[in-house]
Amino acid sequence: MEQLQEEYLKLLAQALAAREKAYAPYSKFRVGAALLTESGDIFTGCNVENASYGLANCAERTAVYKAVSEGHTKFQAIAVVTDLKQYVSPCGACRQVLVEFGPDIQVVMGDGEGNFFVKTSSQLLPFSFTSEELNKLAEE
Repeated sequence: MEQLQEEYLKLLAQALAAREKAYAPYSKFRVGAALLTESGDIFTGCNVENASYGLANCAERTAVYKAVSEGHTKFQAIAVVTDLKQYVSPCGACRQVLVEFGPDIQVVMGDGEGNFFVKTSSQLLPFSFTSEELNKLAEE
């Protein structure tokens, strides 16, 4: 358990560093994420806003897309931090993207001061839409 906590703190530190690179001129709400792959690689991401708000991308999805573009699709954990001194969970779109790659991804939500709590991706998105549902529909 102690080793797991150290791994989460390492991820949180990388998420904090990624947050500093956020491009958030409109909301001023900077978010950083650090994604741990099954092979032990870490991919970071920050939020990137756009004047056309619908074209913005969240830090969590940035990290996932970077990892996938490098051939990784199995993830152990993702850490998420903001400028707020409280825990913030991924948005619904990010939750759906995380569940796509596994219901048991550990989502580590930090407060920026070394405190965190953890939920799995499926706990954050119960009754999620998954490829199993698509396969069932295709069979009908």
